[in-house]
Amino acid sequence: MNPIVSFPNNSSSPGLATRTNYRTMVVDGIEVFYREAGPTDAPTLLLLHGFPTSSHMFRDLIPQLADNYHVIAPDYPGFGQSAMPERSEFTYTFENYTQVIDKLLAQLGVNRYALYVMDYGAPVGFRLAAKNPEKVTALIVQNGNAYNEGIEQFWDPIKAYWRTGGSTEREAIRWLTSIKATQWQYTNGVKDLSLVSPDTWTLDQARLDRPGNAEIQLDLFYDYRTNIPLYPQWQAYFREHKPPTLVLWGKNDAIFVAAGAAPYQRDLPHAQVHLLDTGHFALETHNEEIANLMRDFLSGHIK
Repeated sequence: MNPIVSFPNNSSSPGLATRTNYRTMVVDGIEVFYREAGPTDAPTLLLLHGFPTSSHMFRDLIPQLADNYHVIAPDYPGFGQSAMPERSEFTYTFENYTQVIDKLLAQLGVNRYALYVMDYGAPVGFRLAAKNPEKVTALIVQNGNAYNEGIEQFWDPIKAYWRTGGSTEREAIRWLTSIKATQWQYTNGVKDLSLVSPDTWTLDQARLDRPGNAEIQLDLFYDYRTNIPLYPQWQAYFREHKPPTLVLWGKNDAIFVAAGAAPYQRDLPHAQVHLLDTGHFALETHNEEIANLMRDFLSGHIK
């Protein structure tokens, strides 16, 4: 008979060291959901998700990092498991998301952190970094844009909406909240579709289909225009504070195109840039490779 092996209830146990906890914190009256793993006395890594997903996109990455890092991955209001206040009660903007995440970190007692930013996570994370440069220990950028080169044809109808703010232009991009668009985001540019779980777009679409959520997303598409004028400010932050930076980019991404990756080295000459042969949601196909690159990078810069 094989002996029964039990582990004490502490973070040194192999399984518990990387176990993810699912928590909720009330921030300014809004329930904000977040995933948390790893020892709380370890360096913190903040993972910021994109559209139309949530912290669920980090489900496989978190256990790869939680043995050495305190990992926090929140859902923005209106996304994932966080509350979805009415638009009359909460204005859905990237600036307000930045304030929510900043206050969440303060309530958690997190004063320094490395940032993983993807898609919408980039404007939230870069606003945070420019506001609190002393708190940011490193940047990991995955298909997250801070340069004009990263925005091409996909954005043309959204730019038309930016110019007018009109109902015609708003309706013209409503299809971006459809199941067709959501599935496309996960599969476009992917060489082996069998690597992408259908659960990804199915789960995201279930949240997009909640009554009122499409209007929230259309508000955010319109507010994205406020990020573009901040690019020079973020680039100045890069040059002045020189955060250690790792850029990971699905090179087949049609949303934030690969041309947006190399410009980081203009302002951060020591940034590491890796182009991966995949699409927008690179973690779905290259999770292990990304985790290994992150571990090597973080071990050299975060103590």
